[in-house]
Amino acid sequence: MKKYAQLSTMLEALCSAKGVSGAENEAAVAVSEMLGRFMPVKTDALGSVTGRKEGKGPHILLDAHLDQIGLIVTAIDDSGFLKFAKCGGADRRVLAAAEVTVHGRENIFGVVTSTPPHLAKPDDATKALPFDEMAIDIGMKKEEAEKLVSLGDRVTFNGKYLPLLGNRVSSPSIDDRAGVAAVLRCLEILEEKGVDCNLSVMFSVQEETGGSGAQTSAFTAKADEAIAVDVSFASAPSVSSEKYASLGKGTMIGFAPSLDYKMSRTLESIAKRENIPYQPEVMGGKTGTNCDEIQVSGRGVRTALLSVPLRNMHTACEVCDLDDIENTARLMAEYITERSGGNA
Repeated sequence: MKKYAQLSTMLEALCSAKGVSGAENEAAVAVSEMLGRFMPVKTDALGSVTGRKEGKGPHILLDAHLDQIGLIVTAIDDSGFLKFAKCGGADRRVLAAAEVTVHGRENIFGVVTSTPPHLAKPDDATKALPFDEMAIDIGMKKEEAEKLVSLGDRVTFNGKYLPLLGNRVSSPSIDDRAGVAAVLRCLEILEEKGVDCNLSVMFSVQEETGGSGAQTSAFTAKADEAIAVDVSFASAPSVSSEKYASLGKGTMIGFAPSLDYKMSRTLESIAKRENIPYQPEVMGGKTGTNCDEIQVSGRGVRTALLSVPLRNMHTACEVCDLDDIENTARLMAEYITERSGGNA
């Protein structure tokens, strides 16, 4: 872990900043400060954080989404329990007895209710309850809860940023703060190399709820090319080997009908030339990432996708390997260097 001490510190700070879809303010403040080291920063109408640096070569846009999955409070019942809906792709299979924070007038600790197995109906013992049958216990009566919690307040999953063996870490919201970290690390590399490039960066909001932040920010940027950085599936028991990559074996270069084939092959060629570990990720349709929105924004944008392998996606204990974040950043930096004509 000493090898990536600075990268790990940055990722921890990013993962600690809360930002459920549509309420990304805290995370936006954190990334604005980090991005401001490299270029002038703005926050657009939807809340995406953007930066612009003019230079040589085609105008390239780098994207990673800022928001994280979570929950949204929909009601307070007569007993003081909070009813909720998912905000993004929260996994109901891991919600029973989960520790959460309700971001009301103040941050309030809560626990998702769980029926003991002794009392569960035989047919329900192995099932995950629907969202509308679960609730959050904050230990308050309805009158007390209403003083601190409003309908529409966001809820995040509690968890710690924990180093694992080797270069792996576990934390909530690595999706997609790993992508944000890769973009910031790419900017560091470009600065160290003295590359004069024509670059826009967007840390977009609301990817987990449809990609509206990327679509509008990409329209404003009017770039010639774009690279989006997200996470994708890493190896795990019971997951088909055709649908995952391996942790620590490199960034995932996307190939899909919605991605620019030439850009994907160029990234692959650069990775081979520079001995940057990579893994292909082939998709038969859309990517399920911001690429789908960026590609069709404005006049159209040639778009590529790099993904950091992630285990336990959309849980409070996502796992990634810092090697993969570093190699994602290196590959982007080499691509931008080549497209801009080399060092300044």
